[in-house]
Amino acid sequence: MRNSRIWTLAIVGIFLGSPSMTLAAGQDSVSGEDVLAANIDPAVRPADDFFTYANGGWLKRNPIPPSESSWGIGNVVQDEIYARLRAINDAAATSAAQQGTDLQKVGDFWAVAMDASVADKAGLAPLGAELARISAIRGRVGFLDAVFAQLPLQTGVLFSFFVAQDEKDSDAMAVQIHQGGLGLPDRDFYFNTDDNSVRVRAEYLKHLSRILALSSATEPGAAGGVMRFETALARASRKLQDLRDPEKNYNKMALGEVTKKLTPSIDWQARLGPLGLGAATTVIVGQPEFLSELEGLLKATSLDDLRNYLRVRLISTYAPYLSSDIEQANFAFYGKVLNGQPEDRPRWKRALDAEEEALGMVLGKLFVRDYFSEAEKQRYSDMVEAIRDAYRDRIKRLSWMTDQTKQSALEKLAKVDKKVGYPDRWKDYSALDIKRSSWADNMLSAARWRFADRARKVGKPVDRTEWDMTPQTYNAYYNPSNNEIVLPAAIFTIPGVKDPQVDDAMAYGYAAASTIGHEITHGFDDEGRKFDARGNLRDWWTPEDEKQFSDRAEALVRQFAAIEPLPGMHINGNACLGENIADLGGVLLGLDAFKKTAQYQSGVPVAGLSPIQRYFLGYALGWLTQQRSERLARGLLSDVHAPAKWRVNGPLANVPAFYEAFGVRPGDGMWRADVDRANVW
Repeated sequence: MRNSRIWTLAIVGIFLGSPSMTLAAGQDSVSGEDVLAANIDPAVRPADDFFTYANGGWLKRNPIPPSESSWGIGNVVQDEIYARLRAINDAAATSAAQQGTDLQKVGDFWAVAMDASVADKAGLAPLGAELARISAIRGRVGFLDAVFAQLPLQTGVLFSFFVAQDEKDSDAMAVQIHQGGLGLPDRDFYFNTDDNSVRVRAEYLKHLSRILALSSATEPGAAGGVMRFETALARASRKLQDLRDPEKNYNKMALGEVTKKLTPSIDWQARLGPLGLGAATTVIVGQPEFLSELEGLLKATSLDDLRNYLRVRLISTYAPYLSSDIEQANFAFYGKVLNGQPEDRPRWKRALDAEEEALGMVLGKLFVRDYFSEAEKQRYSDMVEAIRDAYRDRIKRLSWMTDQTKQSALEKLAKVDKKVGYPDRWKDYSALDIKRSSWADNMLSAARWRFADRARKVGKPVDRTEWDMTPQTYNAYYNPSNNEIVLPAAIFTIPGVKDPQVDDAMAYGYAAASTIGHEITHGFDDEGRKFDARGNLRDWWTPEDEKQFSDRAEALVRQFAAIEPLPGMHINGNACLGENIADLGGVLLGLDAFKKTAQYQSGVPVAGLSPIQRYFLGYALGWLTQQRSERLARGLLSDVHAPAKWRVNGPLANVPAFYEAFGVRPGDGMWRADVDRANVW
């Protein structure tokens, strides 16, 4: 998944209509400038720092707004999307839509979310029943009753609980239980001794105090008790890089076995039935030792601390949709401290983000009707096949892989399913009830609906046509269990430039390399390569080929682990390995495919840039962003993606064609000796 391109986004210029004239390749529809040339910082040599050379001009002109933790192309794209979705919502809110229709749900959600007075008047009332349940806890059984009542609300209490495909039987849906329950982004936040982590922990303790005060739980030491409990959960959790081994994180167990061996106090068979999961006879446990430690913690922790922990998880999850005082108390930590945002984002943008979570596919159906043409869908469907052809050729040419493994790799590649733009069949939201009572009420209803929707899948055939992203999402993903790449319509957007004006050089760098090639390569990264053509976790590699792959991938681990974006904070080369393999693979595949186009073969410059230079600039355009140091520090501890700058400079320093295109020589900042370059696929 191209996670760092899920950015929360405002706009340089919105262009919603059809172009009134034919533009030169890559020209902004308003200014007439070539987008790639306009972004360049001529004071920086491309051979020293290609990211800053390619994007520095734009970044200087566009500082991070006070309401944002990062700012870049994703923000500008998202603002185009926001403008379109806002127009859809405004029209729906004033329509006389029939109850139960898509328009009624969209209109009522939008109207009440935008009315701050309704939320301010309600205060904590939308959570009243759940808070009363927590206050009524009198024993350990009562505590577990409250925990399982919160699971459909998706507050993340105690553990991560969800329904997904069985990694070793991709035709079946399985209940899965993984480590979780933390209020900070990752376990290392609780233990690292760097200045930022120490500061974050101190501020988090203050946040816990504020949230508990709002819930009227003001006994001395309440916040400290929650912090101690979460720290114990973190200590029982595996580190970020250890979560990337699908074999070690797959432990299928009968429900009775989980109760007997791991959590004697939890009768899983009895607990799952009332949640609509009575068809489940087994669960997949990601980290069995976590559940064992949790069992001990539940006995050793006071009921007061456990009650307060549940209050914090509930209120923190729904704070963005409650009254202004509660929302701002939550933002003070998660916005200002963790992300470095001086001020909150506008309510209308926060409302659209929440609506995406609650009604995403309903909005998507309305969105693509007007904003994604059949011509665009065909262009990028064809581009997927161009990347597939390039990958097929690369696999056949590999000198380090045996024929046996090559045949399995080629079979898997051939069966990669592509989903481009939007689903062929839209999800049914008829059972979701949306009203104008309160924003939080609607988010609670949506959470319960999503949970029930997933629960119904257990024991039924897997629907491989479903999408887990909406068409208006500026992101993409590879799903190993379906062996599929999913490419929402929005991911192909270049702000200010209509698709017909995007030349192949830019498109192959921006879309084919950083998205399509990236996602396909995820099927063959350190984690994805362990799944077969059908999507099952199965070893199809010879031991010799597996060693060759691991040795080659280790070069990327070393390269990125040596990078220090902040003083004393390095990139986690092991945790980021899958994304770094996908980035490098995407660049190479996109280039191979681009070399077959007429534009590359013509060699004709555009805006003074050769086709291959435009290709690399197009790739860098996809990662045009800057972020606050707080957001950067958070990502270094909790994100499996490297920061944007090194997603450009890191892979390109391994590509000989890049050296040729920009004259990189020994001693330049982008130079790596042949022996130090990574060559995986």
